[in-house]
Amino acid sequence: MRIIGIETSCDETGVAVFEEGRGIIVERLFSQAPVHAAYGGVVPELASRDHVRKLVPLVREALADASVDVDALDGVAYTAGPGLAGALVVGACFARAVAWGAQIPALGIHHMEGHLLAPMLLEDSPEMPFLALLVSGGHTLLVDVEGLGRYKILGESLDDAAGEAFDKVAKMLGLGYPGGPAIEKLALSGDSKRFHFPRPMTDRPGLDMSFSGLKTYVMNIIRDMPNDTNAKADVARAFSDAICDTFVIKCSRALQNTGRKRLVVAGGVSANTDLRARLRTLEQRYDVTVYFPPIRYATDNGAMIAYAGYRRLRVGEHDISEFKVRPRWPITELRAPVKVG
Repeated sequence: MRIIGIETSCDETGVAVFEEGRGIIVERLFSQAPVHAAYGGVVPELASRDHVRKLVPLVREALADASVDVDALDGVAYTAGPGLAGALVVGACFARAVAWGAQIPALGIHHMEGHLLAPMLLEDSPEMPFLALLVSGGHTLLVDVEGLGRYKILGESLDDAAGEAFDKVAKMLGLGYPGGPAIEKLALSGDSKRFHFPRPMTDRPGLDMSFSGLKTYVMNIIRDMPNDTNAKADVARAFSDAICDTFVIKCSRALQNTGRKRLVVAGGVSANTDLRARLRTLEQRYDVTVYFPPIRYATDNGAMIAYAGYRRLRVGEHDISEFKVRPRWPITELRAPVKVG
């Protein structure tokens, strides 16, 4: 079975071809980060226009490099949500047109399910059930995963997602967009003992999280901090430490509460090297295995959509004639794959 995956939920245009027995055979990704950097964040209209410009050439290039004709595809998977409405429409309309022309099934994929399944592209992939920490620019979720489509949210951010907090703090520090990699790089030279930022909602029971207050705390520190050459790096270090410690504490609680022996960490923020190192300390502490996607699959990409599409299309699931994109789409509304007549 051969599936093409199309990702256009935000500011990356991703295309990949997945083949049963071989895995991802070709992938292409175009990042719009330079386009949005001048504005300090994603501009939805610009994102939609860039997807229109880049999607068709990327699909043509990917199919050519894979030596695959459209007629040799068995299905088309595309991101149907959550994400920016205009960006989602670009990918959905193109994917449905390709599927209709080739007379093959199409299926809209949940963006966060794509992230959740990305570590399964590893050679040593996790088996379900497992605990998942999904951390991206728009979502921060702790999910108990019993099986494909069987998800229970144990905790989530009550305000800003972690990735959003990284972007906003980076903007305060004048680091530009995207904020996560910029803060990670600057934090390497920072003094971890100079500032101590709060670890939000870790002094009370539960698995919910909050990063809006941490962002405000950082803003006040930046406003009052002395003008020395190391101050920005020290703030970046303290902020990164606070985020990482919060996730370690919450994941520790979730592992103890659920008794799961596998922890999957995925989404754009999972590319953070320090976060990976700290969460790996949970392996010995709780006798568990922690899985991360390859760095290239941590941020938005077509490979995760192609694989998620394969998992569902192979059992006969597909879109009906009418379709819609879903800018807001709780992952708990997904169900285990069922055969559609």
